[in-house]
Amino acid sequence: MRLPPGVRARRGGRGAFVSARRTRCKAATGRRRSAQPGGAGGAPPVWHIMGRHMDMLWWHWIAIGLVLAGLELLTPGGFFIVFFGVGAIVVGLLEALGLASPAWVQWVLFTVLSVAALVLFRKPLLARVRMPDQRTEIDSLVGETAVPDDDIAPGAVGRAQLRGSAWQARNVGAVTAQRGRRCRVVRVDGLTVDLDPEGAR
Repeated sequence: MRLPPGVRARRGGRGAFVSARRTRCKAATGRRRSAQPGGAGGAPPVWHIMGRHMDMLWWHWIAIGLVLAGLELLTPGGFFIVFFGVGAIVVGLLEALGLASPAWVQWVLFTVLSVAALVLFRKPLLARVRMPDQRTEIDSLVGETAVPDDDIAPGAVGRAQLRGSAWQARNVGAVTAQRGRRCRVVRVDGLTVDLDPEGAR
């Protein structure tokens, strides 16, 4: 019987056969260890371990997105958490379509989409939401009483005190708005209030 290289023949055919068999087993074991991730030591690299532990199904992402959106409603965060919820939902939809694999791709997409949505849409959304409140506050000034700091002739512009603050005031009445006399606010135009000296009681 022909033995593999490096194998010494022992006395007796059975001893040589056993020695050759052990050598082949050791060689096969070494090849299996070398084929494992991480080399002959058999320890998988960090990204393989992270991939196994961080791999998520599509409905996991959807659930996380809904939870984050709910937290936004419960906390006065000023539209911050909701964008991460939107990012998670989008990643879940992509994963359901098979477009967001493996796990590290999902996390990269989640981070990029969430930050991009936060940067691009937060300020416009805040402006749209707060605009009606500011408009309501300005409209509530109509009918209030303002007191001119100086005499303001009809059609002229001066200064007047309104709710403890100095405003630019325009006299839209037919008579002079006298200093210290109460005038009625009939219109608000930006930072200028239109006053009617005859409208105050």
